[in-house]
Amino acid sequence: MTLPSTHDVALAAERRSAARLLLAHPLVASDGPHADLFPLIRRHADWLGKRFQQVLGYRLLVDSSYARLFKAGLGASSGHRLERSTGTPFTPHTYACLALALSVLVTAPEQMLLSQLVADIRAAAADAGIELEETGRVAGKRTLVAALRQLVDWGVLIETEGQVAAIAQEAGGEALITVDRELARVVVAGPLAQARDGAELVQRAADPGFGGPRTYVRRMLVETPVVHLDELTDAERDWLRTRQRREAQAFSELLGLEMEIRAEGVALVDPEEELTDLHLPGTGTVAQAALLLAVRLVERLRPQEPGHPATGGTLVIGVAVPDGLVDEVLAGLIAEYGQRSNWQRGYLEDPSSLREAVLDLLVRMRLMARAGRLRAEGEGLPQGYVEEAPEGRTVTDAHGARPAGGGWVLLAAAARYATHVTLRPATASDKGTGVQEELPL
Repeated sequence: MTLPSTHDVALAAERRSAARLLLAHPLVASDGPHADLFPLIRRHADWLGKRFQQVLGYRLLVDSSYARLFKAGLGASSGHRLERSTGTPFTPHTYACLALALSVLVTAPEQMLLSQLVADIRAAAADAGIELEETGRVAGKRTLVAALRQLVDWGVLIETEGQVAAIAQEAGGEALITVDRELARVVVAGPLAQARDGAELVQRAADPGFGGPRTYVRRMLVETPVVHLDELTDAERDWLRTRQRREAQAFSELLGLEMEIRAEGVALVDPEEELTDLHLPGTGTVAQAALLLAVRLVERLRPQEPGHPATGGTLVIGVAVPDGLVDEVLAGLIAEYGQRSNWQRGYLEDPSSLREAVLDLLVRMRLMARAGRLRAEGEGLPQGYVEEAPEGRTVTDAHGARPAGGGWVLLAAAARYATHVTLRPATASDKGTGVQEELPL
């Protein structure tokens, strides 16, 4: 077997670095935070464009000053949400301000006063019949600032003199801003012209088109922490199970990701821990409490004899969480760890807010979910989408693998975070074999 040359190894590494950057940051400007890697994207633009189109159905646009990877959605409740600098998620009003600002900026002058931009946004809202929060009030000002700050982070707005945060000043501060109209035009990736409303926009964006199940499953793998089998239709499940070994090799070569395959589903793991905006284990009160909650729930609810249909067993992807158990466990965790681990006082004084934040993180990590209809049951599928596996093909039966009805469900991936027992040989200072509980790193 011929070994790859030094040139081939270096070439593959360059392309992988560029692809990883675009996947994590779909809008890269030549003078932005990742300017050092922008030349790699330009150098390999043709190859990257073809590979992203072939593998994920994503379109890549590379200009002299920016690169934009147009990702597609995965359907309702599966998007990458935007957050303020405090970590608070954007509200519908914040998204509305962001969309209105973009509608103004695509035809705005190269430079303009901040006050004029605010006036134009208000006028655009009135024309569209959109009722915004009163921008003269403190909350409304902060909402608008959050939207404009996001545009600054993307490079659409440049704070030439002053800052967009001047809006929030009591006296109504002013600033001079520079507008990059080209970037403003490429921010929106969804099929706006084809959608009548927001719900249809989300559904159309999630349509994999000619790629069908192949493209959708690949997108799920790279854009979500884990893919459970019962989240896929029969056709998608069939494609994944018959191709997963080859796909593992392809994702390793393109993005440096490793595929972890289990009976309940599949996850792509990044050994370098760069391609995720979610970290568990992680730092901070919410991440610590979420990890401990997951561990305790697994200890209490782990099914006794999970199996696989291929061996005559029953596939278990999720188990019901009894009413009140989350509150009970969290209360115990606060009493045990709250003070000595310096958890945020606001969460200690308001356990309900901690509960909300912790469950939100676990849902985004796909370790817990609300019970309800799944994609395998036809939920959210584009019109005319192929659901059935090819005739004569037997696929893993995932129906009933998690409880239906209401309430919370603990998902199989949570078991990865359970404590485990480590046995170490006795030493001269030990009386016997040591036993130690550890959390996964």
